[in-house]
Amino acid sequence: MTYAEVNGVSLWYEEHGEGEPLVLLHGGFWTVEMFGAFLPALAERRRVVAVELQGHGHTPDAGRPLRYETCADDVAALVGVLGFDQADVVGYSLGAGTAIRVAVQHPDVVRRLVVISTPVRRAGWFPEVLAGMAQLGPEAAEGMKASPLYAAYAKVAPRVEDWPVLATKLGELLRRDYDWSPEAARIRARTMLVYADADSVPPAHIAEFYALLGGGLRDADWDASKRVASRLAIIPGRTHYDITEAPSLPGLIEEFLTDPH
Repeated sequence: MTYAEVNGVSLWYEEHGEGEPLVLLHGGFWTVEMFGAFLPALAERRRVVAVELQGHGHTPDAGRPLRYETCADDVAALVGVLGFDQADVVGYSLGAGTAIRVAVQHPDVVRRLVVISTPVRRAGWFPEVLAGMAQLGPEAAEGMKASPLYAAYAKVAPRVEDWPVLATKLGELLRRDYDWSPEAARIRARTMLVYADADSVPPAHIAEFYALLGGGLRDADWDASKRVASRLAIIPGRTHYDITEAPSLPGLIEEFLTDPH
């Protein structure tokens, strides 16, 4: 558990387990703590590098806006600092958006990519989720002090008084429009998309994202000879907010990462 100095950010990361490297990226406001039993389950067979992004958890804010693109540069730089030629990258929500950008901006860094519960364009969130994002700022930060998100932050943040700064910068990030569809279609890393069956992303958008990766466009044929390299997993009985607690998720990811085809 330590810091790496990358791109002017003191980036906190934890290493768990042994084996091939896997970079694990959390959701908005959260710390590594959010992963609970999910992290050690992955670490049974992998060297898991769990990162806390700019302004989150142990990682202090930096004198720059919070952006998917700069967070992706930080993660790619960390992979280099740790001496890996490549790593598998698994991200959830905010971390999944960052993971997509790592694969787009630094294609040589990512071996395989797992995207959990995030759309490929901002309009892919349900309208009520976008409405909630629009409310994020200093006032919302004050109201969130009774939440588990704040409790996790306050436990480890180097400057607890920066909580409103995180909420403000995260709100600015989440209100920015984006559409990564053309870039996602060109991602070289083999990719798996994972969603809950009651996610914050509608099924139509999930299918759209999967189609960009070549999935769901034709029959795989009786011998699976026409199956595409990308994968799609829908976790039953879960939502955007508890998908990483699904007992089946680590096994699905491990199977994907080790599939030789």
